[in-house]
Amino acid sequence: MNRYLAITACTFCCILSLVTKAQDQPKRGIGLKAGLNFINVKNVKSISDANSTSKTGFMAGAYWAPGGRGVMGYRSELIFSRQGYDFKTTSATGEMTMDYIMLPQLMTFNITKFFQLQAGGQVSFLIRAKADSVSNSSAPATSKNAMDYYNKFNYGVAGGVEVKPVAGLIIGGRYNAFFGSLNEQFSSGSIPGLPSFIPTDGKKLKNGLLQLYIGYQF
Repeated sequence: MNRYLAITACTFCCILSLVTKAQDQPKRGIGLKAGLNFINVKNVKSISDANSTSKTGFMAGAYWAPGGRGVMGYRSELIFSRQGYDFKTTSATGEMTMDYIMLPQLMTFNITKFFQLQAGGQVSFLIRAKADSVSNSSAPATSKNAMDYYNKFNYGVAGGVEVKPVAGLIIGGRYNAFFGSLNEQFSSGSIPGLPSFIPTDGKKLKNGLLQLYIGYQF
């Protein structure tokens, strides 16, 4: 009889322990976010007589953040990001629009339950490139489209902050520094009709991206 009581008590304790552990298990967060991009492209001035200003785009995406009760956590994101740059040469003026799929992988540091730091790496895949409002009557036509002049893959680091003022709502800012070149490198005369939005002196276009966003975590 005592043996059955012991088995029953042990079973009850095991079940109670599992229930308690399940209740204490941190939630896994899935979130949506959207916001603005502020893009700065370096070395655009290597295009002959070119001038460049910071360009504004937008971003939207989702993330998965395994829950954690401690200071450190993890965040994996899938983001659509519209980027690009403006250019102006002696013979052409225009705007280059570039759409990317970004995959940031970030470590998170919870300072309080309302404030979080984020840092990590990210890779990006170019899915669309289009030049608009280009005027260059002196240059011969080229058979290539805009995608042919850019690298389809880029990589870099990212870091930012996120505030959670109320349950579910997130507001954040992040800076992304890209290490790879936006463009493939061409020298003057290597391709007849090289468009004005591509440097002809072998320079690499480098991209910096500031993102400000708002979102909701479920």
